[in-house]
Amino acid sequence: MENLSIDLKTFLEITPHLVCIAGKDGYLKKVNPAVLRKLGYSEEELYSNHIFTFIHPDDVERTGERREELFSGNVLHDFVNRYVTKDGKTLWLEWTSVYLPENEYVLAIAKDITLRKEVEKQVEDEYNKYKSLATHFKKVIEKDKKHIAYELHEELAQLLSVINMDIGWLADQEPGLPQHVKERVEHASAISRQLIKTIQRLAFAISPQMLDDFGLHTTMGWLCNEFSILNNIPCVYEPGYDEKLLSHEMQVDFFRISQDALLYVLDHSEAGAIRIRMEDAVDSIRIRFIDSGAGFTTAHAKKEAGLLSIRERAASIHGVLREPQAIGQGSEMQVLVRKQNSKN
Repeated sequence: MENLSIDLKTFLEITPHLVCIAGKDGYLKKVNPAVLRKLGYSEEELYSNHIFTFIHPDDVERTGERREELFSGNVLHDFVNRYVTKDGKTLWLEWTSVYLPENEYVLAIAKDITLRKEVEKQVEDEYNKYKSLATHFKKVIEKDKKHIAYELHEELAQLLSVINMDIGWLADQEPGLPQHVKERVEHASAISRQLIKTIQRLAFAISPQMLDDFGLHTTMGWLCNEFSILNNIPCVYEPGYDEKLLSHEMQVDFFRISQDALLYVLDHSEAGAIRIRMEDAVDSIRIRFIDSGAGFTTAHAKKEAGLLSIRERAASIHGVLREPQAIGQGSEMQVLVRKQNSKN
């Protein structure tokens, strides 16, 4: 036992981990040399001041709450908080602590994870920088799309409307036209009307002005209705989340994800009917694309290519794609996006 005591003392002397014994009153009773080296305070300073004196002000309340849990009999595992050294630096410490009620002592061991936190911060900063750039480029692209859609709808469609009116005027001015000429005029008029509808549909697909005017749910309903008409596949939209809680950027992204998902279903699935449902999923918003038909029949590699734009769009707004797994039967694809007000 004496040798064990010597070995333990040696361990406490040389270990880089911070080992502390603290009283229930919040004062340190004993620390190993690593605590002195890391924090820079003398033993007298550490023992004569409450522990909260050394904790970063932003972490004091949270640490106090966890200490109360410790006194209730819960062992504290991997609890991270910040301490301020004597020279003003911030250390990130990860604690494992246990309360010994018979002595009213807390035995705590911490490792310094400051370097890891600095690396994480660098990665986070880089991520935020690239995310900001991605958001900027998305906005620029959407702005360009809106301009193209405006030109299509307001310029080209309007010009075709004038042409259609002129064709009608010509037919009215010459009532005695030969039958074959009348047929050609009527055909030209019908084609121009069809072109106007096609241009309007393209303008909507490129940039849905309806999204700004009427909101996401109305626009999604229109998208499903158009998909049903054009492809003879029933498609319904079921709103189950308050669109007022979504930023305009997220509304645009949800619409684009739905566009891509419908194209994917069209290319890779024998769909009998499609339901798109947006719903609350606790800390996330879930968009479900439910295919009740024969399901997906193409090779996995081809499916991967089709899902790329959906995956990337979802990732740009902190979302993840749950890909369809069922083959040869009705299946479901989901996109989960973290709520903007949810905690990290």
